[in-house]
Amino acid sequence: MDHIRYELKGHIAVVTLDRADALNAFNFETLEELQKAVEAIRTNREVRIVIFTGAGGKAFSVGADLKERRTLSDEEVKRNIYKIGEVFTAIDQLPQPTIAAINGFAFGGGMELALACDFRIAAAGTLMGLTETSLAIIPGAGGTQRLPRLIGQAKALELILTGRRISSEEALQYGLVNAVAEKENVLDECQKLAEVMLGNGPVALQQAKFAVKQGMNANLQTGLQIERKAYEVTIPTEDRLEALAAFSEKRKPLFKGK
Repeated sequence: MDHIRYELKGHIAVVTLDRADALNAFNFETLEELQKAVEAIRTNREVRIVIFTGAGGKAFSVGADLKERRTLSDEEVKRNIYKIGEVFTAIDQLPQPTIAAINGFAFGGGMELALACDFRIAAAGTLMGLTETSLAIIPGAGGTQRLPRLIGQAKALELILTGRRISSEEALQYGLVNAVAEKENVLDECQKLAEVMLGNGPVALQQAKFAVKQGMNANLQTGLQIERKAYEVTIPTEDRLEALAAFSEKRKPLFKGK
């Protein structure tokens, strides 16, 4: 791949947007490569946690490649919008927990990629925002839907309709990011969070994520049924029996994701 780097470090997949010279902006080729990486991760049982980040240190991603956008027809723009939405939905629906390591600017589609992840850890002092209305368009890769579900309608409308860029510290106050770290430590902090989750049962992690995300779109009674079904998936696993044995023997469990 020319614009995406995909590395597997133990059970942690690190996906890096690798267009530092373009501040990791998304052109169509990058979106296609990102989609292939996500598809590979989905079916790889060795991958238990996924971290998304940007190359170069200046930007996580500044969103759509506006240089490319100026050369596109209306139909090609629609194609790109469909593709980016499709890819980010695939990221949102990954069974593995996902973390956005926001190590620099995150604007427009870059912010929407972060919103498609389960967790966001941002570099201190960095700027981010859904800035599309300043370009006479709207967030088109899930921003108008995921942001209000994360921080509430009024705050989301404020950020979207003003197109305001906010600091990572303000984003933390909004509940937009989970934590802020020094720039050089962002990836390390993501790794630490990943390592904590890796200490738990892989099947349980995926089923808990599934129950939460599916339940958020349902009423309470339906959500409770989803939870029960997700729990039932964990009952016949080897990992559940290993956890009980480890508890009895006063040792750490060795989970296999089975």
